[in-house]
Amino acid sequence: MNKDKLLKKFQNANRGNFFSIEIPKTKNNDFTTIEELVKELEKEGKIKLRECISREYSVYLHGIIKYASK
Repeated sequence: MNKDKLLKKFQNANRGNFFSIEIPKTKNNDFTTIEELVKELEKEGKIKLRECISREYSVYLHGIIKYASK
């Protein structure tokens, strides 16, 4: 997963400017990888993360999309 795919998932899972998504953990998508991608998107000013919760089999993300170009 890269940050462009992650941003597209946020845009598809949004309600207005808010998004709430649960990403299943796999070998390629562990918590630290997803967290790094989210931090990059925050630095670029595309999203504002409110919650990042690591669960046993998934990662729950909740926040605001600042740049919502489709």
